[in-house]
Amino acid sequence: MHVLFSILFWTYLATSSIVLFFVALALWLVTLPFDRNRTILHYFTCFWAYHYVWLNPMWSVRIEGRENLRAAGRTAVLVANHQSLGDILILFGLFWPFKWVSKRSVYAVPFIGWNMRLNGYVPLLRGDKQSIGEMMDACRAWLRRGASIMMFPEGTRSPDGEVKPFKTGAFTMATESGLPIVPIAIEGTRDALPKHGFVLRTRSKIRVRVLPPIRGTDMPTLLEQAHARIAEEVSAIRTAPA
Repeated sequence: MHVLFSILFWTYLATSSIVLFFVALALWLVTLPFDRNRTILHYFTCFWAYHYVWLNPMWSVRIEGRENLRAAGRTAVLVANHQSLGDILILFGLFWPFKWVSKRSVYAVPFIGWNMRLNGYVPLLRGDKQSIGEMMDACRAWLRRGASIMMFPEGTRSPDGEVKPFKTGAFTMATESGLPIVPIAIEGTRDALPKHGFVLRTRSKIRVRVLPPIRGTDMPTLLEQAHARIAEEVSAIRTAPA
C-alpha cells in the first residue's frame, strides 16, 4: 500500500511540476522588471512545493514560531537541521522570502531545477573549494540586496536524525554582515521519508519550530549557540507527549 501511494505521489509531483514550471516562467517574465529579488516568484514556489504537503494525508505538519522570522527582520541567515528530502517541501511552508543554498545536481532536474535557477537560488558542489567560494559570494550578494538565505549547515541529511556538526559558512556570513541567525528545528521528516529511498512511510507527525534569532560577532560562538539550540529543540519535540 505504501509503495502504491508513493508511486502515485511522485508521479503527481513530476507531472504537476511540468505545468507549474510554465506558470513560474510566465510569472518570472512578468515580474522581472520590478521584482529584483524575485520575491513574488519565490512565494509561488512556496505554494508549488507546499501544496504537495497539503495533499499528502500521511503527513501531519505543525509549524510554530513564525513570529521569530518577523523579529529577525526581512534579511537574515536561516539555518535548519536536515533529516530528509522532505525538509525542503516543509520549509517552503514558512512562506517567507529567502534564497536556498542547494546541491548543484538538483539544478539539473527538469522543471524543478530550472525553477530554482529562475528564483536565483544558490548552487553548491559539496567539498569543492571553488564552488564553496562561489556560493559564499552569491549569498553575500543576495544579503546585500536584502534577501535572506536558507541553509542546512550540517551539509547533508543526518542518517539517524541526530543533529550533526555544523559547517561554518552560514555563521561566517552572519558575523561578517552583522545579520541575525534564525535557528529552525525540524523533527519527524526522517520517519516520513528516509534518507535512502522514496517510499513514504506510515502517518508521520512533523514539527517545525522557528527559534528566536541570535546575533554575534564571534563566529565559533554563534555556530555553537545555534547548534545547541536546534539540538535541544529537536530533542524536546521528540520527547514531548504525543
